Amino acid sequence: MADPTYTPPEVWTHDAENGGKFANINRPTAGAREEKELPTGEHDFQLYSLATPNGVKATVMLEELLEAGHSGAEYDAYTINIGDGVQFTSGFVDVNPNSKIPALLDRSGETPVRIFESGAILLHLAEKFGAFLPTNHTRAEVLSWLFWQIGSAPFIGGGFGHFYAYAPEKYEYPINRYAMEVKRLFDVADQRLAKTEYLGGDDYTVADIAAWPWLAPFVEGTIYGEARKFLSIDEYENVGRWAKQIAARPAVKRGRIVNKAWGDEETQLLERHSAADFEGKRL
Repeated sequence: MADPTYTPPEVWTHDAENGGKFANINRPTAGAREEKELPTGEHDFQLYSLATPNGVKATVMLEELLEAGHSGAEYDAYTINIGDGVQFTSGFVDVNPNSKIPALLDRSGETPVRIFESGAILLHLAEKFGAFLPTNHTRAEVLSWLFWQIGSAPFIGGGFGHFYAYAPEKYEYPINRYAMEVKRLFDVADQRLAKTEYLGGDDYTVADIAAWPWLAPFVEGTIYGEARKFLSIDEYENVGRWAKQIAARPAVKRGRIVNKAWGDEETQLLERHSAADFEGKRL
């Protein structure tokens, strides 16, 4: 049976009753809804985030920098519970006017610098510390794969993830449309990884740090319920090899639990201020 059709009105208006799982926070307006300052710590870098795929990009990058010996990358991380609308408080909006995680405040210079959007955070940190981004002829390839992921994420999350897992009703057309696109993206990565060890080439870079938090959960079966089976993710053997290889990195094991607010308590780290905070955690 065909899905019921919808005839758009001449002028769209917001209906708070038809927002699905996130109806309590979704609005067609920007800006702060509540006056509230953000907490701050002692380090140069202040991260406000949640361990969603986009949030994990930032924490993995910071942990990788520390693992590589860049002590200046020490950071304080605070959990932003987006389900409670904390991203719409005045303090967070000051750091990210788009009210999305992750958001980073760099206080290492004379004037604090805010960086929002996960790709911008990765690029800022890579250039600041001269790490995980080549300066030779391979730089363009790495940047191409970095922005391939940034452009692809909405199809995976807001597209497939929303209609397959979160929408109040299941409709065949959007699920099919975005399932096709997710599989196409996996095939793009799989064909690339059949030729190279990492997305950018021989070396692990920001391209992998960006893509891994989105692709690995499908390989592991930890995102969107039965999506791994539904999309036949096992078909993408090269992505599977790459995802498991990266998951074994010590910095990735640490980074993926920072600002994690669900699951076993041993795998959660709501705030991170030093390496000692990982003691007793299951990585």
